[in-house]
Amino acid sequence: MLTDFIPLFIMIGLALGLAFSLLKLAEILGPHRPNPIKRMPYESGMDPVGTAHERYTVKFYLVAMIFIVFDVEIVFLYPWAVSYRDFLEAGAGLGVLAVVVFFLIILAIGLLYDIKKGGLEFD
Repeated sequence: MLTDFIPLFIMIGLALGLAFSLLKLAEILGPHRPNPIKRMPYESGMDPVGTAHERYTVKFYLVAMIFIVFDVEIVFLYPWAVSYRDFLEAGAGLGVLAVVVFFLIILAIGLLYDIKKGGLEFD
């Protein structure tokens, strides 16, 4: 049974070997001319202002979590939308539609809660 995976393990080993060897080769053969300007942090072509250890507000994380939730929603809805015709032909269309509507209602309640708490308002 494990012998079925030997080609996969060989492919993974070759890919990792190639990746590491190319990185090491670039490090060895590439130019190395450090200077103070190259060692400075780069922020969109401007000189860095302030410290890198500033704290972010909680709203930043709320917006990031909302993005992740709705991104995952699309990941779940796209395959469902593609195969919904097959569900209809199998006679399970209403049951699958009810599950997806329930999923969307839960997401809508979460979005309304976030709007009510002011998670999407920016000062």
